[in-house]
Amino acid sequence: MIRAFLLLWSALWTFGLPLILLYLWRRGRKDPAYTAHLAERFGRYGAPVNFRRKFAPGPVWVHAVSLGELRSAVPLIRALLDRGDTVVTTHFTPAGRGEAERVFAADIAADRLRAVWVPLETGWAYRGFFRAFQPSYGLVMEIEIWPRMVAAARAHGVPLFMCNAQYPSRAITRDSKGLRLRQAVMRGFAGALVKSDLQRQRFAAVGVQNIAVTGELRFDQPVPPALVAAGQAARVWIGAQDRRVITIASAIEDEDATYIHAIHALRADHTANALPMPLIVYVPRRPERFNEVAQALADEGFSTLRRSSLPGTFDPSLWGASPAIPDIFFGDSLGEMYGYLAMADQVIVGGGFNPKGAHNISEALVLGKPVITGPHTHTIEYPFAEAEAAGVARSVPDAERLAADLLANRQPDAARIAAFVAAHSDATRKTLAAIPQLLAVVRPS
Repeated sequence: MIRAFLLLWSALWTFGLPLILLYLWRRGRKDPAYTAHLAERFGRYGAPVNFRRKFAPGPVWVHAVSLGELRSAVPLIRALLDRGDTVVTTHFTPAGRGEAERVFAADIAADRLRAVWVPLETGWAYRGFFRAFQPSYGLVMEIEIWPRMVAAARAHGVPLFMCNAQYPSRAITRDSKGLRLRQAVMRGFAGALVKSDLQRQRFAAVGVQNIAVTGELRFDQPVPPALVAAGQAARVWIGAQDRRVITIASAIEDEDATYIHAIHALRADHTANALPMPLIVYVPRRPERFNEVAQALADEGFSTLRRSSLPGTFDPSLWGASPAIPDIFFGDSLGEMYGYLAMADQVIVGGGFNPKGAHNISEALVLGKPVITGPHTHTIEYPFAEAEAAGVARSVPDAERLAADLLANRQPDAARIAAFVAAHSDATRKTLAAIPQLLAVVRPS
């Protein structure tokens, strides 16, 4: 069955090449990077022979399809380079490739890393890739399941592992219907480096073998200490050192009414009990929403201090005298999320009250902040399921329950959050330690 499927899959890609080229051309009209180095998508990579021969036994192949996967792979790629490996990264989107070229520019210049397009899903394109680079083994970031990639790696004797992998319950439900072809493709991997024991159980249940639990690489991404320190200083500058601070991070469309309801409930409760109002740090996700959301908050009667009204970088020493404490410190800036998170006692992560799904909770947890989000956690099933079980993150169904939860102010102790982060961190070291063990299974001495 799987052989017939692979033949059909390759035929669809081969005969569909005109449509694929049309897609790339249309995307290239807006972003010329889509059509740059077009031959690479067909397995033609110029002359990388010197790169291959200079560093035997061959580079480590890291497939990071887009920007998010590349960013999660950065600590691991850096560790591979630091220990003397060479690396070839493959990407489908310009965002992923561009980030690799930016982050590893010095290594590319030193001929220690190549960033290229992943071949199209045909056997002949992959033959060109393997002939050019002859990788020693491959790591596919997250859960990118490409049938011809997996089959071609097996055919060329290149062990290919899922890395930083997770198997969301929605995907399991979908894949467990019909012919279960996606799960059959998964069994073609040489093994998997997965984020948690729950994920190990899920992959094992569908027949994936040779599995190691290595944690979450995103927990290894560097935290900017200067921005964290500035966030802590900003809390003092604004006069909230003795007040509760709640950061609403990455609020998206259709959620503002939920958060405004909760803020009103907090203000009514604290006014009735003659308590100082918590400071709300409100950070919309998209800059095009900044003015709209700021106006909505003002229309609700909340006093607001906009970050954009303060001069310079996120550094309270540059902001002059502090104003009267506002109801809301409005985070209308980019690249300063760690500062806003560092101000908080508690973080509400946006997206969870919208069917599109919640956003990243790992940044808040790494800073030791407990997390609340809405009911739509399918996008962050890992690490949310594990964090919820550990008592460091909660999901609430609606505006009423969010308000009630904030009023109850149930906070896990800092030690519990630290223990959770420690259990899921150090993934780079764990991954590097596990790779030889997994390789030993598929390449017994």
